Amino acid sequence: MRLHASPGLWLLLLTLAIGGDALPARAHEGHDHGAPPPPVSATIAPRADASSEDFEMVLVARDGRLQIYLDTFRGNEPVADAAIEVDGPDGTVKAEPDGAGGYGLPAPWLARPGDYALAITVQARGLVDVLTASLTIPAPPAETPAADRRWGGLIDSALAADLRNRLADGGMTIYGALVAAFAAGFLAALLVRRRSRVAVVALVAALAAPHDSHAASPTAAPPGSAAAAAPRDIAQRFPDGALFVPKPTQRILAIRTLFTEERTYPRSVQMPGRVIPDPNRAGYVQASVAGRLIPPPGGFPRLGARVAAGDVLALVQPAINSADATTQQQQARELDQQITLVERRLERLRQIQSVVARAQIEDAELELAGLRLRRANLDRAPREPEKLAAPVSGVVASVQAIAGQIADPGTAIYLIIDPDALWVEALSYEVHALATEASGRMANGGTLTLHHRGSGLADRNQAVPVQFSIESGSGALRPGQLLTVLARSTEERRGIALPRTAVVRGANGQSIVYEHSNAERFVPREIRVAPLDGERVLAISGIEPGRRIVVQGAELLNQIR
Repeated sequence: MRLHASPGLWLLLLTLAIGGDALPARAHEGHDHGAPPPPVSATIAPRADASSEDFEMVLVARDGRLQIYLDTFRGNEPVADAAIEVDGPDGTVKAEPDGAGGYGLPAPWLARPGDYALAITVQARGLVDVLTASLTIPAPPAETPAADRRWGGLIDSALAADLRNRLADGGMTIYGALVAAFAAGFLAALLVRRRSRVAVVALVAALAAPHDSHAASPTAAPPGSAAAAAPRDIAQRFPDGALFVPKPTQRILAIRTLFTEERTYPRSVQMPGRVIPDPNRAGYVQASVAGRLIPPPGGFPRLGARVAAGDVLALVQPAINSADATTQQQQARELDQQITLVERRLERLRQIQSVVARAQIEDAELELAGLRLRRANLDRAPREPEKLAAPVSGVVASVQAIAGQIADPGTAIYLIIDPDALWVEALSYEVHALATEASGRMANGGTLTLHHRGSGLADRNQAVPVQFSIESGSGALRPGQLLTVLARSTEERRGIALPRTAVVRGANGQSIVYEHSNAERFVPREIRVAPLDGERVLAISGIEPGRRIVVQGAELLNQIR
């Protein structure tokens, strides 16, 4: 039997199919629909949570077993070696460790939908606590006919089956009319609705291809299969910015929290600083006369070599110009003349020593010895090099020595620094009354313990120099390295102290922290902070006391999408 249908009927059917909501709409000019919000996973296993002042617990129903995750309430630290008993529909059952940081017990009653009130007794860390929770097992969804995937979701399954039956009965005559009607419907839909051509082409392919209306979709999972029913707990971000993070994921990310308390803290002053050597344990090696550098026995010490006080680091051969050489020659001749006169006078005194006093002979001898010593020193002066010795013990931090180099008086040849005795010089642009203790924060996140030594009175580039000694943490420092100094002043400020790792940057650049509002829920909070010390900041506004704030793993939570 052939079905004689007018082309207008098929045109109406195709126009309705193409003009429906199944086709993707294009954004009009000047409008952007944007990306759709991330879907909330519907495969989260049934769960319940309970908490007290000491413990927090999450119960998860999966594969006929009740999985239990136990943590401390304030710090979110996993609790191991706990004794847990669950009072449920089948009586009291003891939970056993599952080897993955949690506990589990068989629960056949989870296969029956309904609401179950549970009482859990926990014994851990010398505490005994009873937690109550209500676990809801939803009823399985009713099976509905799967949408016809060959039509790509463009028209309803019933309409698709009806059209296929009509095509099978009408044969090629109806098929030709259908093609003509489709072309007209396509043009009308394109002009009116501006729909996508991809969906229309898919409709033509679906109509042209043979199809069995009773055949199951090859991509659909059979009812009751593991692929269709296996629950998966996935960390996800909700449209309001809150996060759902299952307990196993929290264990992997090592999430830790802090219970906030508001206190009064000394105000901190943040200053730029740089590392300088301790003036008492550092020194320069300089030449006192102009001359040419000569390496000592063993050669010049290399950069970074450790030396002791008094070690000879270099020799300076004095350089004598022509004028000085002429002066020295004149002095030598005068000394030679004086030596000759004294020798003759001493010789005459010795000849008449019986009639002269012994003191006159001794004076002449002493005068002759002094003249000879001066003459010897004058001959030795141009040839004796000057020894440059280390003034302190330490490490050679700077070397300006090359064999044959001319060294002027006052030129620094070596800089000796003790790496275990370094200071920090900071610049303060305001006058503050600083406390004794301070801290320094390096670019790599390291911290230093500083001790205030004194502040200058004269401005240096509109800033007052403030010096600190490094008490600890100076192992990997070098002079000239930059850092940030956080010094405490006598002024006080009230707020909540948080580790710097707890504060992250939101999408809008605002400082945020994550509040652990529920066992598996984290909510971002915008806050305003001020520096407190090298490891902490002071939350001025945005959070209240008594909140659980993530202090470890906040950066990882911020990456969840």
